[in-house]
Amino acid sequence: MTAQTDTPGTVTAVYKVSGMSCGHCEGAVSGELSELPGVTSVKAVASAGEVTVVSTAALDEEAVRAAVDEAGFELVGREA
Repeated sequence: MTAQTDTPGTVTAVYKVSGMSCGHCEGAVSGELSELPGVTSVKAVASAGEVTVVSTAALDEEAVRAAVDEAGFELVGREA
């Protein structure tokens, strides 16, 4: 699975997350992921079950999984 680079020095990755159903869910997931080192932007969309994360370097998937789990949801995987 690859990450797409938007601008020099940033990496954008889209993750599939199950269980999000509302704005509160989006906020919980975004809040946890925002705390990961290097993350500059997070946008969660409950209706699509997707979270887009922009960071200064590629993130460790286990760290992302742990953050999503802490928010009470399940990381399904990363979009290719």
